[in-house]
Amino acid sequence: MDLLKSYTEPNDDDSNSPPSSPDTSPIRFSIRPKSAAPQVDDTRLALSISSNPLSTKPLDPTQHVVNYNPTYDQLWAPIVGPAHPYAKDGIAQGMRNHKLGFVEDAAIEPFLFDEQYNTFYKYGYAADPSGGIGSNYVGDLDAVRENNAISVYNISQREQKKRKLEKKKEAEEENDNVGEGVDDPSTEEWLKRNRKSPWSGKKGEIDTELTEEQKKYAEEYAKKKGEEKDGKKDKAEVVADKSTFHGKEERDYQGRSWIAPPKDAKASNEHCYIPKRLVHTWSGHTKGVSAIRFFPKFGHLILSAGMDSKVKIWDVFNSGKCLRTYMGHSKAVRDISFCNDGSKFLTASYDKNIKYWDTETGQVISTFSTGKIPYVVKLNPDDDKQNILLAGMSDKKIVQWDMNTGQITQEYDQHLGAVNTITFVDNNRRFVTSSDDKSLRVWEYGIPVVIKYISEPHMHSMPSISLHPNTNWLAAQSLDNQILIYSTRERFQLNKKKRFAGHVIAGYACQVNFSPDGRFVMSGDGEGKCWFWDWKSCKVFKTLKCHEGVTIGCEWHPLEQSKVATCGWDGLIKYWD
Repeated sequence: MDLLKSYTEPNDDDSNSPPSSPDTSPIRFSIRPKSAAPQVDDTRLALSISSNPLSTKPLDPTQHVVNYNPTYDQLWAPIVGPAHPYAKDGIAQGMRNHKLGFVEDAAIEPFLFDEQYNTFYKYGYAADPSGGIGSNYVGDLDAVRENNAISVYNISQREQKKRKLEKKKEAEEENDNVGEGVDDPSTEEWLKRNRKSPWSGKKGEIDTELTEEQKKYAEEYAKKKGEEKDGKKDKAEVVADKSTFHGKEERDYQGRSWIAPPKDAKASNEHCYIPKRLVHTWSGHTKGVSAIRFFPKFGHLILSAGMDSKVKIWDVFNSGKCLRTYMGHSKAVRDISFCNDGSKFLTASYDKNIKYWDTETGQVISTFSTGKIPYVVKLNPDDDKQNILLAGMSDKKIVQWDMNTGQITQEYDQHLGAVNTITFVDNNRRFVTSSDDKSLRVWEYGIPVVIKYISEPHMHSMPSISLHPNTNWLAAQSLDNQILIYSTRERFQLNKKKRFAGHVIAGYACQVNFSPDGRFVMSGDGEGKCWFWDWKSCKVFKTLKCHEGVTIGCEWHPLEQSKVATCGWDGLIKYWD
């Protein structure tokens, strides 16, 4: 018992001390808890915050940095101060939805708003959107009672009929009150009854007689209009065909024609060379020359198409003079094309005519037209299909004629722009066409379905295409100042390794061509030069300054391996060796 009493009774000396343990109890240790964080005296901070006037002062809108955490009340307090840097009326940019400040959206339908808006401007009153105290209308309350609070959109049918009758009655009264001066144009009554537009009746006031010249012009104009209505406006112009021979005689002492090739004309070797000097210049066209073509296989004659609407043929082998002029078009000649033996040729002109000429006699064998401008003409290269004519037209079509019957046998209509070129490939079973729609299309001959369509976003229009002598490649003159090479195999892929550039032809349909052995690519350009590239390395081999202005056409002589003919818009044809 003494032991228990000593354990429970507190010590008189130290009332706060814990009771002492008996000798037999285990020893107890009082360990003070510790914290890893250092002790901070925040009394000073609390005093500084409580005594800081910034905690209650509104934010200054001109300051860019706040060095303390503002309270919610400070953030949303109205802006004070003489001026705000972003808003003249003191409203922050984020709190405005109108150029004059902040406007709260009202819960009102657009139709109801328009109804009350128009009612107020017609009658002087409108429904109170806030549901005003005492009266539900604002504005002229007397007008509300007089009109039974109607709006402009809910006038009763009875009221509408009443107003119509009132207007009718007023009109009758005006007619009854017409005075005696109703027939006198000088009176006000006449002016009120005959009010018209200042321009009314102007046509009937012209009574002047036409002169003889004006009557003649009016008759021609009416006739032309009548033809257009009858569907004849697309007909081509009719021009009398004639030809002039400039040589000494059309047949020699042996009876041979002047177009007969010389017997000793043959290729000296198969290796081609770049020309270096000017040999001859033909001048006879009064305007630019748009195309030249050598006589097939022999090249002893050269045919030229002029913008003066004439076609001329020149002697290359002997005298170097113009031998015959063909005149049958009324506008510039766009394209020319020989048949396989050179005895006939085609011309396409801006007068919408395609003419088939006899080279020797200068007679027009036949004329073809669809009423559209032909941009390119081509005969089927097969010897048994020399009566098949293909023409690329300005109305996006390739038209095929049988020249024996004069009938259109096929139309290839897939392009989206004027057709610029027609090139036969794959042993003449297919042909490739290019157009202003910046695409290439491959067709099976006789089938108006595109078998290959080539169009990329980076492609430009290709106004001239030439076939490589080995028939495996096509050289396409692209209007972004480069010549692109396409394969004529099944896939017609672009050869990315071959690209010929350096010339400037943007905007001009300069012709591209190959040397007979395929070693060189050549092209005219817009600055009057003729460019020659090496086919294998694609490097520029030589440039010749040929013409003043644009060198539009260039042809390599089929037998003379180092001779080239060029034509330009200066009206000249030049022969280089």
